[in-house]
Amino acid sequence: MRKNLVAGNWKMNMTLQDGLALVSEITNMVQDEVTGSDVQVVICPPFPFLSAIGKQLPEGGRIHLGAQNCHQKESGAFTGEVSAKMLQSVGAEYVILGHSERRQYFREDNELLSQKLKAALAAGLKPIFCVGETLETREADDTFNFISQQLKEGLFHLSNEEFDQVVVAYEPIWAIGTGKTATSAQAQEVHAFIREQIARAYDAEAALNTTILYGGSANAQNARELFSQPDVDGGLIGGASLKSRDFTEIIKSF
Repeated sequence: MRKNLVAGNWKMNMTLQDGLALVSEITNMVQDEVTGSDVQVVICPPFPFLSAIGKQLPEGGRIHLGAQNCHQKESGAFTGEVSAKMLQSVGAEYVILGHSERRQYFREDNELLSQKLKAALAAGLKPIFCVGETLETREADDTFNFISQQLKEGLFHLSNEEFDQVVVAYEPIWAIGTGKTATSAQAQEVHAFIREQIARAYDAEAALNTTILYGGSANAQNARELFSQPDVDGGLIGGASLKSRDFTEIIKSF
């Protein structure tokens, strides 16, 4: 069965010292306050912090380490890049791929992301694969066609066994960092569509077992309503993950 999951994407924020302090606060709050729930937590700090923060996380606990991106090659002359194997070697379990900011600012397309998925899986990482539409696409009433293409070209080339390791995140781009949030009904509509596409590409069991996160200005105030939707299994959290109390309240929303 699919699991409930909350992932915190720190993006390009914090210093190492600030990050260690934040993780300490989150760890203590989660241990003290999150009881009777099977929700899993993933912390995704910038690359330079991964090793130090990973060592601070309790072993065998509900909090796991994730990265924000990886290169599609295992090694080579790619100055400034980080491979999936490197991430795995410092303790990362998850990696975010296809975030809207990577697609927009670094021109990552579905073909490239399909290669990154393969690389991540080969290194034993669990990808959090992001899809989502712009405001222009939504206003043109083309959301479902757009997301369907992202899924088919970027994700659905995987085998059933590979796909079992993937978490999908729906992030309406028009709601990221804008203060706007999709209504719970809008989120549920797209999540249900994604699950339907998974059933068509694989089978009903795969669709039932896939964790699908919402990522679009989710916060402590709206998380409970969003997570109560039948096809919303958690959140990919940006700004609110940088505040220990807000992030913990989101985790507690389950």
